[in-house]
Order: sequence, then structure tokens, then C-alpha cells
Amino acid sequence: MELHYVAIAVATVVQFVIGGVWYMALFGKLWGKIHGFDSLSAEAQKNAQKHMMPLLGVQIGLTVVTSCVLDVLLVGMPAGWNVFGFASCIWFGFVMPAQVSAVIFGGTEPRWVVKKIAVSIGASLCCYLAAAAVFTLMAA
Repeated sequence: MELHYVAIAVATVVQFVIGGVWYMALFGKLWGKIHGFDSLSAEAQKNAQKHMMPLLGVQIGLTVVTSCVLDVLLVGMPAGWNVFGFASCIWFGFVMPAQVSAVIFGGTEPRWVVKKIAVSIGASLCCYLAAAAVFTLMAA
């Protein structure tokens, strides 16, 4: 089986950009409230941002893994299957339940549980669908 390296790279970048837009531009203020960043001093916020860079590197690596696995699964998918339906099923069966469990049992304040779940699972669904689109266009 041959991996589509360029498509994997593009899918990784697209997912990373979606995550940035999702967690900063669209839901940044809410995400900041959920995690208490909004109550930090300006200096503490700046310090937190400085420590974020290594974590973003880890996230890029994890996104590469996601893109590679999605590529392998899509290559092995039976002809005639809907790529977006397949990606949605992966999200619905594996990713979404894991994210919901992480929020429920991860110490999230009860008042934020539903909103944190909605933001998290919405982002991952958008990323999976975008990656499926990249593989459809570039690896077909």
C-alpha cells in the first residue's frame, strides 16, 4: 500500500488551520472562559502563550498521525463507499466518544461540560471532513 505523502501533508496543514480558526477566531473567547485563561493577568496569559509552542508541535505531530491513518483507511475502503460518510463514521464511532469521555471525566467544571463537548467534537468533525476532502481531491 502506498501512502499519498503530499495529500497527507496538505490534510495535516488544512486540519491545523481549521483548529486554529476554530479555537481562536470562532470560539477563542468561550474556550478562554472554559479554561480560565480570561481570568489570568496579562503577564500570566503571555507566559501561557509562550509555553504553548511546544504543545502546538506535539499537535502537529498528532495531526500527521491522524492524516496517515485516514489515508490508509481510505485507500482500503471498498469502491463505491462515500469518503465523507466513512470519515464521519470514524469520527462518530471513535473520535467523538473519546472526546466526550475526556471532557466528562477530565475535571471540566460542570457548567462548561456541554459547551466544551460541543466545541471539541465540532472541531474534530470539521477536521475529519476537510481531510476527507483533501484525500478525495489529491489521492484519487
